[in-house]
Amino acid sequence: METKSILDELAWRGLIHQATDEGELRALLAKPTVVYAGFDPTAETLHVGSLLPLMLLRRFQQAGHRPIALVGGATGMIGDPSGKTDERQLLSKEALQANVEGIRRQMSQFLSFEGPNAAVVVNNFDWMQGFSYLDFLRDVGKNFPVNVMLTKDSVKARLERSDSGLSYTEFSYMLLQAYDFVHLSREFQCQLQIGGSDQWGNITAGIDLGRRMLGRPLHALTCPLLTTSDGKKMGKTERGAVWLSADRTSPYEFYQYFINVDDKDVIMVLRFLTEVEQSECQALEVLVRDQPHQRAAQKRLAEALTRMVHGDQGLHAAERATKILFGAEIDRLSDAELVPIFRDVPSCELPRSRLDEGLGIIDAFCSAGLAASKSEARRSIGEGAAYVNNRRVDSIERVLTAHDLASETVVVLRSGKKRYALLRFV
Repeated sequence: METKSILDELAWRGLIHQATDEGELRALLAKPTVVYAGFDPTAETLHVGSLLPLMLLRRFQQAGHRPIALVGGATGMIGDPSGKTDERQLLSKEALQANVEGIRRQMSQFLSFEGPNAAVVVNNFDWMQGFSYLDFLRDVGKNFPVNVMLTKDSVKARLERSDSGLSYTEFSYMLLQAYDFVHLSREFQCQLQIGGSDQWGNITAGIDLGRRMLGRPLHALTCPLLTTSDGKKMGKTERGAVWLSADRTSPYEFYQYFINVDDKDVIMVLRFLTEVEQSECQALEVLVRDQPHQRAAQKRLAEALTRMVHGDQGLHAAERATKILFGAEIDRLSDAELVPIFRDVPSCELPRSRLDEGLGIIDAFCSAGLAASKSEARRSIGEGAAYVNNRRVDSIERVLTAHDLASETVVVLRSGKKRYALLRFV
Protein backbone atom coordinates (compact mmCIF):
# COMPACT_ATOMS: atom_id res chain seq x y z
CA MET A 1 0.00 0.00 0.00
CA GLU A 2 1.42 3.39 -0.98
CA THR A 3 1.77 5.81 1.95
CA LYS A 4 1.96 9.58 1.91
CA SER A 5 4.50 11.51 3.98
CA ILE A 6 2.92 11.43 7.42
CA LEU A 7 5.89 13.25 8.99
CA ASP A 8 5.43 16.24 6.67
CA GLU A 9 1.73 16.31 7.54
CA LEU A 10 2.48 16.25 11.26
CA ALA A 11 5.21 18.87 10.88
CA TRP A 12 3.02 21.58 9.32
CA ARG A 13 0.36 20.90 11.94
CA GLY A 14 2.96 21.46 14.69
CA LEU A 15 2.41 17.95 16.02
CA ILE A 16 6.04 16.85 16.36
CA HIS A 17 7.56 17.71 19.74
CA GLN A 18 10.24 15.03 20.03
CA ALA A 19 11.18 12.04 17.90
CA THR A 20 13.90 9.46 17.59
CA ASP A 21 16.37 9.79 14.70
CA GLU A 22 14.41 11.58 11.95
CA GLY A 23 16.23 9.89 9.08
CA GLU A 24 15.58 6.41 10.45
CA LEU A 25 11.98 7.30 11.29
CA ARG A 26 11.33 8.68 7.82
CA ALA A 27 12.79 5.53 6.26
CA LEU A 28 10.62 3.37 8.55
CA LEU A 29 7.45 5.28 7.65
CA ALA A 30 8.16 5.04 3.92
CA LYS A 31 6.43 1.65 4.14
CA PRO A 32 3.34 0.54 6.13
CA THR A 33 4.25 0.50 9.82
CA VAL A 34 2.46 -0.59 12.98
CA VAL A 35 2.10 2.31 15.44
CA TYR A 36 0.50 2.44 18.87
CA ALA A 37 -0.76 4.93 21.44
CA GLY A 38 -1.97 4.27 24.96
CA PHE A 39 -5.19 5.46 26.59
CA ASP A 40 -5.89 5.68 30.30
CA PRO A 41 -9.20 3.97 31.27
CA THR A 42 -10.08 6.27 34.18
CA ALA A 43 -13.66 6.64 32.83
CA GLU A 44 -15.92 4.72 30.46
CA THR A 45 -15.57 7.47 27.87
CA LEU A 46 -12.67 9.45 26.46
CA HIS A 47 -12.39 13.23 26.92
CA VAL A 48 -11.12 16.11 24.78
CA GLY A 49 -7.56 15.50 25.95
CA SER A 50 -7.77 12.02 24.41
CA LEU A 51 -8.60 13.49 21.00
CA LEU A 52 -4.97 14.39 20.31
CA PRO A 53 -3.50 10.84 20.43
CA LEU A 54 -6.68 9.44 18.90
CA MET A 55 -6.44 11.82 15.94
CA LEU A 56 -2.74 10.99 15.62
CA LEU A 57 -3.63 7.30 15.22
CA ARG A 58 -6.32 8.27 12.71
CA ARG A 59 -3.80 10.30 10.68
CA PHE A 60 -1.34 7.39 10.64
CA GLN A 61 -4.08 5.02 9.48
CA GLN A 62 -5.16 7.38 6.71
CA ALA A 63 -1.51 7.48 5.59
CA GLY A 64 -1.52 3.69 5.20
CA HIS A 65 -0.11 2.59 8.56
CA ARG A 66 -1.75 0.22 11.04
CA PRO A 67 -2.84 1.74 14.36
CA ILE A 68 -3.04 -0.03 17.71
CA ALA A 69 -5.01 1.64 20.48
CA LEU A 70 -3.88 0.25 23.81
CA VAL A 71 -6.32 0.67 26.68
CA GLY A 72 -4.44 0.31 29.94
CA GLY A 73 -6.52 -2.13 31.95
CA ALA A 74 -3.38 -3.17 33.84
CA THR A 75 -1.54 0.15 34.01
CA GLY A 76 -4.82 1.84 34.90
CA MET A 77 -4.78 -0.14 38.14
CA ILE A 78 -1.62 1.74 39.11
CA GLY A 79 -1.77 5.21 37.58
CA ASP A 80 0.84 7.04 35.54
CA PRO A 81 2.80 9.56 37.65
CA SER A 82 3.71 11.62 34.57
CA GLY A 83 2.50 15.19 35.02
CA LYS A 84 0.80 14.33 38.33
CA THR A 85 1.57 15.85 41.72
CA ASP A 86 -0.34 13.27 43.77
CA GLU A 87 -0.98 9.56 43.55
CA ARG A 88 -4.22 8.57 41.83
CA GLN A 89 -7.11 6.77 43.41
CA LEU A 90 -6.97 3.13 42.30
CA LEU A 91 -9.99 1.67 40.50
CA SER A 92 -11.44 -1.80 41.00
CA LYS A 93 -10.99 -4.48 38.34
CA GLU A 94 -14.72 -4.36 37.60
CA ALA A 95 -14.75 -0.56 37.13
CA LEU A 96 -11.67 -0.74 34.91
CA GLN A 97 -13.19 -3.45 32.73
CA ALA A 98 -16.37 -1.40 32.24
CA ASN A 99 -14.24 1.61 31.28
CA VAL A 100 -12.17 -0.44 28.84
CA GLU A 101 -15.29 -1.71 27.05
CA GLY A 102 -16.78 1.78 26.82
CA ILE A 103 -13.59 3.21 25.33
CA ARG A 104 -13.28 0.31 22.89
CA ARG A 105 -16.75 1.10 21.49
CA GLN A 106 -15.92 4.79 21.20
CA MET A 107 -12.75 4.12 19.20
CA SER A 108 -14.82 2.92 16.23
CA GLN A 109 -15.95 6.50 15.58
CA PHE A 110 -12.39 7.48 14.72
CA LEU A 111 -10.57 4.38 13.48
CA SER A 112 -11.44 1.85 10.81
CA PHE A 113 -11.44 -1.79 11.94
CA GLU A 114 -11.62 -3.16 8.39
CA GLY A 115 -9.17 -3.43 5.52
CA PRO A 116 -5.48 -4.30 5.22
CA ASN A 117 -4.43 -1.76 7.86
CA ALA A 118 -7.39 -2.36 10.18
CA ALA A 119 -7.04 -0.83 13.62
CA VAL A 120 -6.69 -3.03 16.69
CA VAL A 121 -7.74 -2.26 20.25
CA VAL A 122 -5.84 -4.16 22.93
CA ASN A 123 -5.96 -4.25 26.72
CA ASN A 124 -2.63 -4.73 28.50
CA PHE A 125 -4.38 -6.55 31.34
CA ASP A 126 -4.74 -9.47 28.92
CA TRP A 127 -1.00 -10.17 28.95
CA MET A 128 -0.08 -8.74 32.35
CA GLN A 129 -2.52 -10.87 34.33
CA GLY A 130 -0.48 -13.99 33.55
CA PHE A 131 2.70 -12.62 35.12
CA SER A 132 3.61 -13.55 38.67
CA TYR A 133 5.57 -10.94 40.62
CA LEU A 134 8.69 -13.10 40.55
CA ASP A 135 8.41 -13.80 36.82
CA PHE A 136 8.06 -10.10 36.04
CA LEU A 137 11.10 -9.21 38.15
CA ARG A 138 13.14 -11.98 36.52
CA ASP A 139 12.08 -11.45 32.90
CA VAL A 140 11.57 -7.70 32.77
CA GLY A 141 12.95 -6.05 35.90
CA LYS A 142 16.48 -7.35 35.38
CA ASN A 143 16.64 -5.40 32.10
CA PHE A 144 15.72 -2.09 33.76
CA PRO A 145 18.61 -0.04 35.28
CA VAL A 146 17.24 1.95 38.25
CA ASN A 147 19.69 4.79 37.62
CA VAL A 148 18.09 5.29 34.19
CA MET A 149 14.61 5.34 35.72
CA LEU A 150 15.70 8.00 38.21
CA THR A 151 16.75 10.35 35.39
CA LYS A 152 13.24 10.45 33.88
CA ASP A 153 11.48 13.79 34.42
CA SER A 154 8.23 12.19 35.60
CA VAL A 155 10.13 10.47 38.42
CA LYS A 156 12.50 13.32 39.29
CA ALA A 157 9.68 15.86 39.63
CA ARG A 158 7.89 13.74 42.24
CA LEU A 159 11.02 12.79 44.16
CA GLU A 160 11.97 16.46 44.51
CA ARG A 161 8.65 17.36 46.19
CA SER A 162 8.76 17.53 49.97
CA ASP A 163 4.99 17.23 50.46
CA SER A 164 4.42 14.07 48.40
CA GLY A 165 6.80 11.33 47.38
CA LEU A 166 6.50 8.56 44.83
CA SER A 167 5.15 5.18 45.85
CA TYR A 168 6.80 1.99 44.63
CA THR A 169 3.53 1.22 42.84
CA GLU A 170 3.79 4.36 40.73
CA PHE A 171 7.52 3.91 40.28
CA SER A 172 6.75 0.53 38.70
CA TYR A 173 4.43 2.11 36.12
CA MET A 174 7.35 2.82 33.80
CA LEU A 175 8.24 -0.88 33.70
CA LEU A 176 4.71 -1.86 32.77
CA GLN A 177 4.39 0.67 29.95
CA ALA A 178 7.85 -0.19 28.65
CA TYR A 179 6.91 -3.87 28.56
CA ASP A 180 3.73 -2.98 26.62
CA PHE A 181 5.95 -1.71 23.80
CA VAL A 182 8.02 -4.91 23.91
CA HIS A 183 4.90 -7.11 23.86
CA LEU A 184 3.33 -5.21 20.94
CA SER A 185 6.61 -5.36 19.04
CA ARG A 186 6.82 -9.11 19.59
CA GLU A 187 3.16 -9.94 18.85
CA PHE A 188 2.18 -7.26 16.30
CA GLN A 189 5.56 -6.15 14.91
CA CYS A 190 4.87 -2.66 16.29
CA GLN A 191 7.84 -0.36 15.78
CA LEU A 192 6.56 3.11 16.76
CA GLN A 193 4.90 4.49 19.87
CA ILE A 194 3.27 7.92 19.86
CA GLY A 195 1.98 10.04 22.73
CA GLY A 196 2.03 13.41 24.45
CA SER A 197 5.30 15.11 25.31
CA ASP A 198 4.90 14.14 28.97
CA GLN A 199 5.23 10.48 27.88
CA TRP A 200 8.73 10.79 26.42
CA GLY A 201 10.41 9.20 29.44
CA ASN A 202 8.05 6.21 29.48
CA ILE A 203 8.27 5.71 25.71
CA THR A 204 12.07 5.87 25.56
CA ALA A 205 12.17 3.41 28.47
CA GLY A 206 10.26 1.02 26.20
CA ILE A 207 12.74 1.61 23.40
CA ASP A 208 15.62 0.74 25.73
CA LEU A 209 13.79 -2.36 26.99
CA GLY A 210 13.09 -3.48 23.41
CA ARG A 211 16.78 -3.23 22.59
CA ARG A 212 17.73 -5.27 25.67
CA MET A 213 15.00 -7.94 25.43
CA LEU A 214 14.47 -8.24 21.67
CA GLY A 215 17.61 -6.78 20.17
CA ARG A 216 15.58 -4.68 17.75
CA PRO A 217 15.26 -0.91 17.22
CA LEU A 218 12.02 0.79 18.23
CA HIS A 219 11.00 4.38 17.66
CA ALA A 220 9.16 7.21 19.41
CA LEU A 221 7.28 10.34 18.41
CA THR A 222 5.61 12.74 20.82
CA CYS A 223 3.35 15.70 20.18
CA PRO A 224 2.86 18.88 22.23
CA LEU A 225 0.26 18.77 24.97
CA LEU A 226 -3.12 20.32 24.22
CA THR A 227 -2.85 23.52 26.26
CA THR A 228 -4.14 27.06 25.92
CA SER A 229 -1.86 30.04 25.31
CA ASP A 230 -1.70 30.67 29.07
CA GLY A 231 -0.56 27.11 29.77
CA LYS A 232 -3.83 25.55 30.99
CA LYS A 233 -4.98 22.13 29.80
CA MET A 234 -7.68 22.31 27.15
CA GLY A 235 -10.88 20.37 27.61
CA LYS A 236 -11.50 21.57 31.16
CA THR A 237 -14.41 23.73 32.29
CA GLU A 238 -15.72 24.87 35.65
CA ARG A 239 -17.92 21.77 35.60
CA GLY A 240 -15.00 19.43 34.83
CA ALA A 241 -13.80 17.65 31.72
CA VAL A 242 -15.37 17.94 28.27
CA TRP A 243 -16.23 14.34 27.42
CA LEU A 244 -16.70 12.67 24.04
CA SER A 245 -19.88 10.94 25.25
CA ALA A 246 -23.20 12.73 24.77
CA ASP A 247 -24.34 11.24 28.09
CA ARG A 248 -21.69 13.26 29.93
CA THR A 249 -21.27 16.32 27.69
CA SER A 250 -24.17 17.11 25.39
CA PRO A 251 -23.46 17.94 21.73
CA TYR A 252 -24.56 21.51 22.51
CA GLU A 253 -22.10 21.87 25.42
CA PHE A 254 -19.37 20.27 23.31
CA TYR A 255 -20.08 22.67 20.42
CA GLN A 256 -20.17 25.66 22.75
CA TYR A 257 -16.81 24.76 24.28
CA PHE A 258 -15.08 24.94 20.91
CA ILE A 259 -16.98 27.92 19.53
CA ASN A 260 -15.69 29.85 22.56
CA VAL A 261 -12.01 28.95 22.07
CA ASP A 262 -9.81 32.04 22.34
CA ASP A 263 -8.52 33.70 19.15
CA LYS A 264 -4.97 32.99 20.35
CA ASP A 265 -5.62 29.24 20.41
CA VAL A 266 -8.15 28.48 17.68
CA ILE A 267 -5.77 27.94 14.75
CA MET A 268 -3.56 25.68 16.86
CA VAL A 269 -6.60 23.59 17.85
CA LEU A 270 -7.74 23.40 14.22
CA ARG A 271 -4.31 22.08 13.23
CA PHE A 272 -4.06 19.65 16.14
CA LEU A 273 -7.54 18.14 16.30
CA THR A 274 -9.23 18.44 12.89
CA GLU A 275 -8.62 17.38 9.31
CA VAL A 276 -9.00 20.91 7.98
CA GLU A 277 -6.34 21.29 5.30
CA GLN A 278 -3.35 23.64 5.43
CA SER A 279 -4.70 26.15 2.88
CA GLU A 280 -7.99 26.52 4.76
CA CYS A 281 -6.19 26.90 8.10
CA GLN A 282 -4.09 29.68 6.58
CA ALA A 283 -7.19 31.45 5.22
CA LEU A 284 -8.92 31.19 8.60
CA GLU A 285 -5.82 32.54 10.32
CA VAL A 286 -6.11 35.68 8.19
CA LEU A 287 -9.79 36.03 9.16
CA VAL A 288 -8.93 35.68 12.85
CA ARG A 289 -6.42 38.52 12.46
CA ASP A 290 -8.48 40.84 10.24
CA GLN A 291 -12.11 40.05 11.14
CA PRO A 292 -12.08 38.44 14.60
CA HIS A 293 -15.71 39.44 15.26
CA GLN A 294 -16.87 36.92 12.64
CA ARG A 295 -15.39 34.03 14.66
CA ALA A 296 -15.06 32.10 11.41
CA ALA A 297 -12.29 29.84 12.71
CA GLN A 298 -14.21 29.00 15.88
CA LYS A 299 -17.33 28.12 13.89
CA ARG A 300 -15.30 25.89 11.58
CA LEU A 301 -13.61 24.22 14.56
CA ALA A 302 -16.85 23.61 16.45
CA GLU A 303 -18.54 22.28 13.31
CA ALA A 304 -15.69 19.90 12.39
CA LEU A 305 -15.24 18.41 15.85
CA THR A 306 -18.93 18.16 16.73
CA ARG A 307 -19.63 16.34 13.46
CA MET A 308 -16.71 13.96 14.05
CA VAL A 309 -17.64 13.16 17.65
CA HIS A 310 -21.45 13.37 17.55
CA GLY A 311 -22.29 12.96 13.86
CA ASP A 312 -24.48 15.12 11.63
CA GLN A 313 -27.46 14.69 13.96
CA GLY A 314 -25.47 15.90 16.97
CA LEU A 315 -24.12 18.86 15.02
CA HIS A 316 -27.63 19.80 13.87
CA ALA A 317 -28.89 19.65 17.47
CA ALA A 318 -25.98 21.78 18.69
CA GLU A 319 -26.47 24.42 16.00
CA ARG A 320 -30.20 24.48 16.66
CA ALA A 321 -29.61 24.94 20.38
CA THR A 322 -27.17 27.77 19.69
CA LYS A 323 -29.79 29.56 17.56
CA ILE A 324 -32.27 29.21 20.43
CA LEU A 325 -29.99 31.29 22.64
CA PHE A 326 -30.19 34.02 20.00
CA GLY A 327 -33.99 33.99 19.95
CA ALA A 328 -35.04 31.13 17.67
CA GLU A 329 -38.38 29.61 18.55
CA ILE A 330 -38.24 26.56 20.80
CA ASP A 331 -40.29 23.52 19.91
CA ARG A 332 -40.18 19.73 20.06
CA LEU A 333 -37.01 19.30 22.12
CA SER A 334 -36.38 16.71 24.79
CA ASP A 335 -35.49 17.62 28.37
CA ALA A 336 -32.04 16.17 27.68
CA GLU A 337 -31.58 18.61 24.78
CA LEU A 338 -33.20 21.63 26.40
CA VAL A 339 -31.81 21.61 29.95
CA PRO A 340 -28.10 21.94 29.00
CA ILE A 341 -28.89 25.03 26.90
CA PHE A 342 -30.33 26.78 29.93
CA ARG A 343 -28.21 25.11 32.60
CA ASP A 344 -27.36 28.41 34.30
CA VAL A 345 -30.84 29.93 33.97
CA PRO A 346 -33.05 30.24 37.10
CA SER A 347 -35.82 27.68 37.27
CA CYS A 348 -38.94 27.07 39.29
CA GLU A 349 -40.78 23.80 39.85
CA LEU A 350 -44.57 23.71 39.78
CA PRO A 351 -46.97 20.77 39.99
CA ARG A 352 -48.10 19.47 36.60
CA SER A 353 -51.70 20.08 37.67
CA ARG A 354 -51.12 23.86 37.39
CA LEU A 355 -50.43 23.44 33.70
CA ASP A 356 -53.28 21.00 33.15
CA GLU A 357 -55.70 23.50 34.74
CA GLY A 358 -54.24 26.40 32.74
CA LEU A 359 -51.65 28.79 34.18
CA GLY A 360 -52.15 32.51 33.57
CA ILE A 361 -49.18 34.21 31.91
CA ILE A 362 -48.95 36.87 34.62
CA ASP A 363 -48.77 34.23 37.38
CA ALA A 364 -46.22 32.32 35.30
CA PHE A 365 -43.86 35.30 35.03
CA CYS A 366 -44.21 36.06 38.74
CA SER A 367 -43.57 32.40 39.70
CA ALA A 368 -40.48 32.30 37.49
CA GLY A 369 -39.06 35.45 39.08
CA LEU A 370 -39.11 37.43 35.83
CA ALA A 371 -41.53 39.94 37.35
CA ALA A 372 -41.55 41.22 40.92
CA SER A 373 -45.28 41.91 40.82
CA LYS A 374 -48.35 41.34 38.67
CA SER A 375 -48.29 44.96 37.58
CA GLU A 376 -44.69 44.58 36.39
CA ALA A 377 -45.68 41.44 34.47
CA ARG A 378 -48.59 43.30 32.82
CA ARG A 379 -46.28 46.17 31.86
CA SER A 380 -43.71 43.78 30.36
CA ILE A 381 -46.38 42.03 28.27
CA GLY A 382 -47.88 45.37 27.19
CA GLU A 383 -44.46 46.56 26.00
CA GLY A 384 -43.98 43.39 23.93
CA ALA A 385 -41.06 42.22 26.08
CA ALA A 386 -42.53 38.92 27.29
CA TYR A 387 -41.90 35.62 25.49
CA VAL A 388 -42.92 31.98 25.86
CA ASN A 389 -40.49 29.59 24.16
CA ASN A 390 -39.08 32.65 22.34
CA ARG A 391 -42.51 33.57 20.91
CA ARG A 392 -43.82 37.01 21.88
CA VAL A 393 -46.84 37.08 24.21
CA ASP A 394 -49.49 39.41 22.79
CA SER A 395 -52.12 39.32 25.53
CA ILE A 396 -52.22 39.50 29.33
CA GLU A 397 -55.08 36.98 29.10
CA ARG A 398 -52.75 34.31 27.70
CA VAL A 399 -53.02 30.96 29.53
CA LEU A 400 -50.27 28.33 29.47
CA THR A 401 -51.31 24.71 28.86
CA ALA A 402 -49.56 21.44 28.06
CA HIS A 403 -49.36 22.62 24.43
CA ASP A 404 -46.81 25.23 25.56
CA LEU A 405 -44.28 22.68 26.78
CA ALA A 406 -40.99 23.09 24.89
CA SER A 407 -39.92 19.63 26.08
CA GLU A 408 -41.43 16.91 28.24
CA THR A 409 -41.52 19.05 31.41
CA VAL A 410 -40.23 22.55 30.64
CA VAL A 411 -41.64 25.89 29.46
CA VAL A 412 -39.07 28.58 28.66
CA LEU A 413 -39.94 32.17 29.59
CA ARG A 414 -38.05 35.28 28.57
CA SER A 415 -38.26 38.93 29.55
CA GLY A 416 -36.55 41.38 27.23
CA LYS A 417 -33.62 40.19 25.13
CA LYS A 418 -31.67 38.01 27.53
CA ARG A 419 -33.50 37.38 30.84
CA TYR A 420 -34.55 33.72 30.77
CA ALA A 421 -36.25 31.49 33.32
CA LEU A 422 -37.57 27.93 33.20
CA LEU A 423 -40.81 26.59 34.56
CA ARG A 424 -40.51 22.86 35.30
CA PHE A 425 -43.78 20.99 35.70
CA VAL A 426 -43.38 17.84 37.79
